[in-house]
Amino acid sequence: MSDPHLKATIQATTVAALKAGEKVTVGALRMLTAAIVNKEKELRRELSDDEVREVAAKEVKKRTESIEAFESAGRQELADKEQAERQILRAYAPEQLTDEQVDALIEDAIASTGASGPQEMGKVMGVVMAGTKGKVDGSVVQAKVRTRLGG
Repeated sequence: MSDPHLKATIQATTVAALKAGEKVTVGALRMLTAAIVNKEKELRRELSDDEVREVAAKEVKKRTESIEAFESAGRQELADKEQAERQILRAYAPEQLTDEQVDALIEDAIASTGASGPQEMGKVMGVVMAGTKGKVDGSVVQAKVRTRLGG
């Protein structure tokens, strides 16, 4: 979404979903709006669209973690609800990087830091994560870096 007023788009979508009776969409977008408002209160200013996308990415990650927890607890109906919410929220989060893009970033970071073993994993992680805000899950990067450095 390249709308210069992402918050307004979220609000308009919430209203449309409310009128259409789409309870899951309304719930997901209201939680996103609350998270945005909380972040704005914390920073004491209005968020930019990129910052709104970062908040959305955190909400997507929370849903992913909840899905895993519910599935491992045998609560599929709750996992399904979280999955539906995650799908809605993804529209407002940054585009996720592909495995190939992540691998290339890791290779570049290893080359630029000169890392050669698992003890230098932090250096590589720092370089990779600095340039990918909200575009990749840190645990995925960590696993790939650990494998690549032989940890």
